[in-house]
Amino acid sequence: MAKEIKRCEWAKDPLMHDYHDREWGVPVHDDMVHFEFLILEGAQAGLSWSTIYKKRENYRKAFKGFDPVKVSKFGKRDIERLLKDAGIVRNRLKIESAVSNAKAFLEVQKEFGSFDKYIWGFVGGKPIVNSPKSMKEIKPTSAESDALSKDLKKRGFRFVGSTIIYAHLQAAGLVNDHEVGCFRYKPLKKAR
Repeated sequence: MAKEIKRCEWAKDPLMHDYHDREWGVPVHDDMVHFEFLILEGAQAGLSWSTIYKKRENYRKAFKGFDPVKVSKFGKRDIERLLKDAGIVRNRLKIESAVSNAKAFLEVQKEFGSFDKYIWGFVGGKPIVNSPKSMKEIKPTSAESDALSKDLKKRGFRFVGSTIIYAHLQAAGLVNDHEVGCFRYKPLKKAR
C-alpha cells in the first residue's frame, strides 16, 4: 500500500496536485512566468484559482504565450476578440488591465533590467519562509505585498491589490507558505 502524500490543505482537489507539487512556491526568475502569473492572478480576482487554472491553456493562446511585448500591442479589436473567447474570463476590466499591465511591465523591465530583479527586491532577494501548520495561519497579505501592490499601482498596474500580489508572491516562490506538514515545505525551505 502506497503512503499517501501530504499536501497543503488547499490542494486537496486532484486537479490542483500537479500545480501544487511542481509550481506553487518554486522560486521564479523568468519574466514571462511572472507576467503569466500577474495576468492569471488578476483574472482570478473574485473567483477561485481552480477556475482560472482550468482555463490556463486558453489564456496562453489568447494572450500570445504571455509575451508582454505582444500583449502590450493589443488594441480594440483584440479586446473585442477576447471578450468573445469562452475559454477565458470575459471581463472587460480584467482584459483591458492585462494590456495596460503589459505596458507597465515593459517599463519596469526597462528601468530595472528585468521584472524579476524588481520584484525580488521586495523580499530582499531570497524567499520568505513561513511555517504555517494549517491554512488558517496563512494571512492573505503581508507588509511586502502591501508595499509591492502600492508600488505597482503607482507604476500604472491594475488588479494588483495586496491580496492578489500576495498570491503572486506565493505562486512565484518569493514566499514559501507550504504548510509545515506538506511534502513540499522542506525541499523549498532548503532551496532558500
